Formats: sequence, structure tokens, C-alpha cells
Amino acid sequence: MGKQTTNGMQPSRIVWDNLEEWVRRKVQEFIQSLLEEEVTELLGRQKSERRQTIDSLLVYRNGHGKTRRLTLGCGTVTVRRPRLRGLEQRFESRVLPLFARRTVEVSKLMPQLYLHGLALGDFDLALRGLLGEAAPVSASTVARLKQGWEAEWEEWKERPLDGLAVLFLWVDGIYVKAGLEKEKAALLVMVGGLSDGRKVILAVEPGYRESTESWSSVLRDLKERGMNCPRLVMGDGNLGIWGALRNVYPAALEQRCWNHKIVNVLDKLPKKVQPQAKRWLQEIAYAECQQQAQEKRDVFLDWCRKEGYRSAGKRWCATGKGWSPSTSFRGSTGSTCGRPTWWNRPLQP
Repeated sequence: MGKQTTNGMQPSRIVWDNLEEWVRRKVQEFIQSLLEEEVTELLGRQKSERRQTIDSLLVYRNGHGKTRRLTLGCGTVTVRRPRLRGLEQRFESRVLPLFARRTVEVSKLMPQLYLHGLALGDFDLALRGLLGEAAPVSASTVARLKQGWEAEWEEWKERPLDGLAVLFLWVDGIYVKAGLEKEKAALLVMVGGLSDGRKVILAVEPGYRESTESWSSVLRDLKERGMNCPRLVMGDGNLGIWGALRNVYPAALEQRCWNHKIVNVLDKLPKKVQPQAKRWLQEIAYAECQQQAQEKRDVFLDWCRKEGYRSAGKRWCATGKGWSPSTSFRGSTGSTCGRPTWWNRPLQP
């Protein structure tokens, strides 16, 4: 007799093609069970169970509300809120608040996509592909959210600053694709270091190419709202901010940002030696005193000369606004990003 090759019926299994649908279904069942558990916890009894004591709540389950779509990071599911009869006030669920249609993570995703340049008309197509066809997202939804973001920003940038003791100020221009203008907008960002050790964002304003007038406008606004003159201002090699400081806060000390300087020097080196060079440059920035920093600087410059990386050594010795000791820092010590500049030694042939 030949071998019997007939196989029995195989049970239904989870496979790759329907994995996401299976996950969404399980998440939906889990959220629905959490809603039911909330009601059980409130009433102190299971469904169809009688009251144990006479003085227990005269509240009863009353079916479920209409089906609601809820968008999560894994997709869109449908749930039904349990209804109660006999409560003096409306039951507030901790799992699914009233009128909530998407989680906090999904709400945070929308402004990030907008700032990365996604047009309003493309949100519907992009998010439905990620979150499912039933996702409650449309161009009008994003437009309403955008209006809310703008209102929050307007309120935030008018807050008074006279209660902040600003010691250090970090400034930089960030270029983003999204903006009101056709050209690529520059966001002028200022972060303040306070006397109590906190860091706070002081300004995020659109500007034109980090010009002196754009930076001056931001500084004037901060001054009008009560911000004191910072002790030290740190930024990159852009000349606009330094000219603006002379116009608004001429007494503030100026310092070229160490991080920008190190990155500029590393760009002149091959990738294979960048980790070693980065350690040396960071040791200069974190030196305990000026003499120690000068010694470490000499070691780095000698290494650049011997290994043939003269362009990196010249970049380290570059002079200009915010680079020389006489103009870059006219004080003793500052923060990590604002230590004195000790690097201006000519590179020997």
C-alpha cells in the first residue's frame, strides 16, 4: 500500500500578510475591555450582577454609545463607550475621553509632518496610507489644527520675560521647508541659560537669511518684554547676530560656539581620523585652564602638520568675528559652549 498523503485541515494561523490587521483587531478588543473594566470598577460589580448591599450606587449599565473611530499609531480602530443610567454627572473615562478621536502621539505627528514640508492637501493621502482608510484626518482638520498652533505661538511669544535672570544666550538660525514665504524660511532661535541652571527657549521667530536687522528685531522684542542683558552670547560664524548685539545689547560678551567650530574642523578631515580628532578638540574645550588648553591645542596642530591635514589646522586657526581672544570673549570663564578662545596660533610651514 502506498503512503497516505492526505493532510488534515490546518488551523487558521497568523501570517505576515494579515499581521497588521490582526494587531489592530487585538488592540481594539483590548481598548474595549478596558472601557468595560472602568465601568465595573465604578459600580463595584460585574455585568448582570446584582447589588451586594442596599446602600450601593443606584447606577446601571445602559448599553453602549455610537461607534467611534479612534486613530492610534498602529492604525484606526472602532470602539463603543459604555453608557450608564442613574449617574448625576456624565461618566468620564480615563481611557477614552469625550470627543477624543486620536491619541497624543498621532496629534504630535501632524505638526512634525507640516514642518517637514508636507502640504495641507497631502495630509489626507499620506496619513490614510499609514493610519488606515478610516482615519479621521483631512485637509480641513489640519487647517483647524494649524490655526490652533498659530494662536498658541502668538500667545507664547508675547509672554513677559522680566522674571527671568538670563546669564547665557545661545543663538542659531534653523532653515525649514515649511513657511509662509515662497523662499526657504529661517527660524531665528534663542535659548537662554538662567541663573538657577535651567534652559528655556526665549524666541522662535521667522527671519530673512539671519540678517542683522532680523536678529535685531528679535532682540528688541525680547528687551521690550523685559529680558535683561545676558552676560555671554554664543553663536556660529554668522555676522548678523554680532551686529544685532551691538545695536540692542552692546554690553553682552560674544563667543563663537565650540560645537560649530569643532564640526567645521572635522569637515576638513577624512572620516577615518575624525573620531580621534574629535576627542582632541573636545579636550581643548573642556580644559581646566588656559595653559592646559594651549598645550592640547599645540598637540593637535602639530598632528595636523605631520599628517598632512593642513586645511584642518588652518580652519582651527581661522580668525574673524567671534574667534580671536580680544573680541570673542572678554571675560574669564563661561559654559562649556562659551569658554575662552585659546586657539589662534599661526600654523608653521
